Amino acid sequence: MQGGRFFTGFTKLCKGIVVILFLGHILVQLFPSAASYLALIPARTIPFAWNLVTSGYIEQTIPGVTVSIAGLLLFGKVLEPLWGPKELLKFIFIVNLSTSVCVFITAIVLYYITQEESYLYTPLSGFYGVLSGLLVGIKQILPDQELNLFVLKIKAKWIPSIVAFISVIISFFLKESVSYLPIVLFGIYMSWIYLRYFQKRLEAGLKGDPSDEFSFSSFFPAFLRPVLDPVASIFDRLLCGRSQRPEATGHTLDGSQFPGSGSIEANRRRERGQRALEQRLAEKLAAVRSLEGTPQQQQPQLEEDDASDKV
Repeated sequence: MQGGRFFTGFTKLCKGIVVILFLGHILVQLFPSAASYLALIPARTIPFAWNLVTSGYIEQTIPGVTVSIAGLLLFGKVLEPLWGPKELLKFIFIVNLSTSVCVFITAIVLYYITQEESYLYTPLSGFYGVLSGLLVGIKQILPDQELNLFVLKIKAKWIPSIVAFISVIISFFLKESVSYLPIVLFGIYMSWIYLRYFQKRLEAGLKGDPSDEFSFSSFFPAFLRPVLDPVASIFDRLLCGRSQRPEATGHTLDGSQFPGSGSIEANRRRERGQRALEQRLAEKLAAVRSLEGTPQQQQPQLEEDDASDKV
């Protein structure tokens, strides 16, 4: 029964996107030429600009579409109750589009540096950028939640970093995986940019997440943070002025944070995530108890009916 409940409770939004991923995979399998119009081919993106959007929903391999569907259902089940369907859909669209734009620009730059035409004509597609972004969302909301990966217990805050590290390592040994590497890395980075500086949080009265626990250096081991923090602070100054409002809780009139206010916001976010998880577990437990109690409630009712018939 535990396994059955694990594969239930998926949201309507995620199920709808799953249908799109499945149909996109079937389409390119039945009509391979469709990949030329739907996948991201940098040399053709200027006339076919829509492939900046469609490429993220086209999985060209069976393992790819399987991982994408499973990841979307599982990660969406955690995030949608906390963000809401509109915010989750907005997040998926923004991360997918921004990732495709970054991959396109990178391919053009690499072509001009190396003069290798493969950077212009290799079809690039896949939902990995969004999946990586959803992992960043889980890192933000439930950073201390422990996940069982085979024999290891790893906190959710380290999962995006581990995925990025493994992707880089694999790219050195498998040539085919090189095309997926920029999608994964830009998916992680662009999702962090959106969540860090632009996501609206009405309960906090500001945009983004200014907490230290969600800083750019939090993706790296502690010994690297003294080197990364000065560099990250440059982008923080460029973006924070427009993303944070002076009247927000925990900010002074000049826009600076009160000491410890970032940690307060992070604690509030973690508490919301924990409450949502506890609520879902309570609902599942109540459903199981109601199913187990139904036969016991029906039996006395049948005995009362028999007694009334005898009378």
